[in-house]
Amino acid sequence: MKAKILASLIVSLICTIVFSALNCSQETVTNTTTSSDVPDVYRKIYGANDLYVEGDYVVIKSNGRPEHKSPYYLGTQWSSTLYEAYNGPNPNFVLNPNRISEFSMTYKIPLNPAVNTSHPSTPGGPIGVSINGVAFFNQYAAMGQPLTSEINSFEQYGGHPQQAGQYHYHVEPSYLTALKGDSALMGFLLDGFPVYGPGEGGDVVTNSDLDSYHGHFGIKEDYPEGIYHYHFTTESPYLNGDGFYGTPGTVSY
Repeated sequence: MKAKILASLIVSLICTIVFSALNCSQETVTNTTTSSDVPDVYRKIYGANDLYVEGDYVVIKSNGRPEHKSPYYLGTQWSSTLYEAYNGPNPNFVLNPNRISEFSMTYKIPLNPAVNTSHPSTPGGPIGVSINGVAFFNQYAAMGQPLTSEINSFEQYGGHPQQAGQYHYHVEPSYLTALKGDSALMGFLLDGFPVYGPGEGGDVVTNSDLDSYHGHFGIKEDYPEGIYHYHFTTESPYLNGDGFYGTPGTVSY
């Protein structure tokens, strides 16, 4: 009799342990998100990149390398197909010594962006990601210096690589605006607010149309109820002004 009772207790204990494990496993599955959770606006513009939702963030994985041609592909493994000599309008263009490399980049961008009244400063390095997976940088050169001289190393599509080879845009990515239109969605900053080209409603956006963070509120095709958004302009700060409008997510390599 005692043996039967003991066996029964053991079976009951095993069942409890198994049930708990299955329950925990089920919770894990429930809390795990997939690419199907990604908002349509992200899916539409980042289709060639690895996309999924993780908690309160959209995760975008990119190699950071532009698909368009560039003089900065000179001497790289991609030069045979992607090298193109400078043919832009700047007579003072100077090819910097850096060359384009690939990176394993992971951007985590808030799913539900909201204004942050402290408006955190933008860092040196990536402050967002364009629709082709290339990083957006802020309005400064290295060490927080103005872009006055560095701007002469921007090639015909508006970008250049930094010392480690990370290609990026400080100014309007002219390849993308030529491809998509000057009022099209160009990507997102790390705070989750969208970035648009220099056109809006048939007009050219100027700094006077924007606030000190280089954005404003308005209705967009993907946001029929309106959203705060940034614009590229031809004048400094080009993309972002005194800081993020919202709370930035993260980027890692």
